Amino acid sequence: AASQAAAQLPVSPEPRLEFAFEEIVTLGQALAPGKTPYGSRNMIPITGGTFEGPGIKGTIVPGGWDWQLVRADGCVDIKADYMLRTDDGVIINVVNTGVLCMPRPGETPSPARTHPRFEAPDGKYAWLGRTAFIGTLESAQGPNGEAAVKIRFYKAV
Repeated sequence: AASQAAAQLPVSPEPRLEFAFEEIVTLGQALAPGKTPYGSRNMIPITGGTFEGPGIKGTIVPGGWDWQLVRADGCVDIKADYMLRTDDGVIINVVNTGVLCMPRPGETPSPARTHPRFEAPDGKYAWLGRTAFIGTLESAQGPNGEAAVKIRFYKAV
């Protein structure tokens, strides 16, 4: 039965990326509980921020976290879990994961990429939960000079 369903899927063109929206996420002071059997853990509070793109705009709800794990190879696994509040009052959960690796001497730095998953209620923003996304991540400053990251999300079309 599963093979019959697969045989009925249409042939898809290669995906391309289209800009969805950009976030400026403000960050609090990191908490470092220390070394665990998995590596060194860091927890960075998400204190707020803003986001905007075509057809979507709002603020980042304070209270989320970026759970980081510094691996034995020096790379950092990231998993941020936080909420967006759109300007029309809709709450959307974001879980954004990725791996950040610093370049070794002589290597060209790799751009930071993430893969977010959005959980939006039925309605205007349901497309977020039905779409594949890639994110870019870079250091930034918040509006009051606080630590922040800029994340740009691109949807696969």
